[in-house]
Amino acid sequence: MPREAKGRVELFISLSLVLVPHSFEPPHGIIEGFLTLSLIEAKHVSLAEKIKALQEEVRSQHAKSHEEVEALRIKYLSKKGIIPSLFEEFKSVPNEEKRTLGALINEVKTLATEHINALRDALQTEETAEHLDLSRSAYPASIGGRHPLTLVREEIIQIFAKLGFSIALGPEVEDDYHVFSALNFAPDHPARDMQDTFFVERNPDVLLRTHTSSVQVRVMQTTKPPIRVICPGRVYRNEAISARAHCFFHQIEGLYIDKNVSFADLREVLFYFARELFGPDTKIRLRPSYFPFTEPSAEMDISCNICGGEGCAFCKHTGWVEILGCGMVDPNVLRESGIDPEEYSGYAFGLGVERITNLKYRAKDLRLFSENDKRFLTQFQGVH
Repeated sequence: MPREAKGRVELFISLSLVLVPHSFEPPHGIIEGFLTLSLIEAKHVSLAEKIKALQEEVRSQHAKSHEEVEALRIKYLSKKGIIPSLFEEFKSVPNEEKRTLGALINEVKTLATEHINALRDALQTEETAEHLDLSRSAYPASIGGRHPLTLVREEIIQIFAKLGFSIALGPEVEDDYHVFSALNFAPDHPARDMQDTFFVERNPDVLLRTHTSSVQVRVMQTTKPPIRVICPGRVYRNEAISARAHCFFHQIEGLYIDKNVSFADLREVLFYFARELFGPDTKIRLRPSYFPFTEPSAEMDISCNICGGEGCAFCKHTGWVEILGCGMVDPNVLRESGIDPEEYSGYAFGLGVERITNLKYRAKDLRLFSENDKRFLTQFQGVH
């Protein structure tokens, strides 16, 4: 170090000792900072030596709080900090030295930035470790919701539970007898064809059930009347997947068998169900239809819950929307299950849960129910 600069530093330290009380303990790095400032102000000290001294000083810095880290950032990297002042002095450096000294200044700036960031990260890690509770669940805890089909299925089940219906379940992989033969399907009925049903095996025929009526057969064969059950479950049909159809969907079928059961009983039960599910102003109508396992059979429509029965695009301007099929249990079905049709009678009905859900929540695409798209499913979190 040149003699003049050395003397200037010694004078600075001497003045500091005179002005500062002996009991004063400066924060770590302050004296080094004073030395660095004095060195930078010493005109006869080369810029390379100043940068080297500054690198050593930066490496030696420590911090016990975020305030101390911020103070270091201001000291070295702020607009009026030590390192930006080097760039001012760099302007007067001879051209042949600028490339080397410019690289050194950039190095010390990078060093200071990385060191200060490392001090900040270390403090953050210590604070996190102090407050870490390993018994807590992951945060944020994501709260899910029930699937819209589950919501509607449970609502339907609760309505029929008020009328005394209990739940009956059965296998999804069934045999031909319980799905077709016991339900009065003719041997050449189209539903038995490969293009309509998913067959697992042939001879004997094993298949994925096409309706939950197979559960009704099992109940009738093992239970003595009176019988009052609903049969919820998933069913499968060999159909092209589109916005209006799918190869699997969910059904709820109902069965009531007792003495002197009439079509009027069926009509009143379905009327009560429609008003409970869609509102007290809902109207119903029954249209003649055909099913192999019921006679007489009917399709039930409800007044469109969108236009109130006045006609709109959803109901094709008819004011009515079909929701289920129903009818009186065919005597052949009762007889096949060991129930005397001369003593007992009954009714049955079946509806698609997806169809009802579409009507309640106006989902335009049936595929949304099985795609697990959270953007769609989270819309039902507030539904109870």
